[in-house]
Amino acid sequence: MNRIFGTSASRKPKPSLQDAIASTDARIASIEVKVKKLDGELARYKDQMSKLRNGPGKNAIQQRALRTLKQKRMYESQLAQLAQQTFNMESAALTTENMRNTMATVDALQASNKEIKKQYGKINIDKIEDMHDEMEDMLERANEIQESLGRSYAVPDELDEEDLEAELDALQFEEEEEGTSYLADINKVPDFIDEPPVDISETPTHEAVKATG
Repeated sequence: MNRIFGTSASRKPKPSLQDAIASTDARIASIEVKVKKLDGELARYKDQMSKLRNGPGKNAIQQRALRTLKQKRMYESQLAQLAQQTFNMESAALTTENMRNTMATVDALQASNKEIKKQYGKINIDKIEDMHDEMEDMLERANEIQESLGRSYAVPDELDEEDLEAELDALQFEEEEEGTSYLADINKVPDFIDEPPVDISETPTHEAVKATG
């Protein structure tokens, strides 16, 4: 019996939603070709009727045109139905794809959540707090060492600003007294010289004295 009728395993698989959409699109394309052909026939009938007078010949062509127009309307109705079917199937396919993506996202989030819980379970918050306390102690020790190294020697802890200003004024006064030396005036005779200086140009030389003698 299995050889005659076959088994369920040998049956063809049911077409998928994408296969149904592709088949419907092919039917739509075929009907659109027929509608385009009927449009050409209607245009030809219209041209023939415009050249004929009223009578049996024109009436026969008009009947053909009516049959062609009915056939075109039937195909157009099928096109509208097939287009709606395609739209419904594409909407269903899109919804299915979105559901698959949603489920994949949910699965990924669940796996990530488990991994996060697993990793957080390995963390000891007490050890982290101890590490922070140890870091604070080390920073305080480092600051103490820096303060110790920056200590000044032989410098009074507190200096009076008035004393500093008085010392500064005294230094300025000493500089003014030193600046009034005799070197500032070339023509001034020092106090330790009794005789006035003699101009060399006015003093006769030794050879000039011999010549006059």
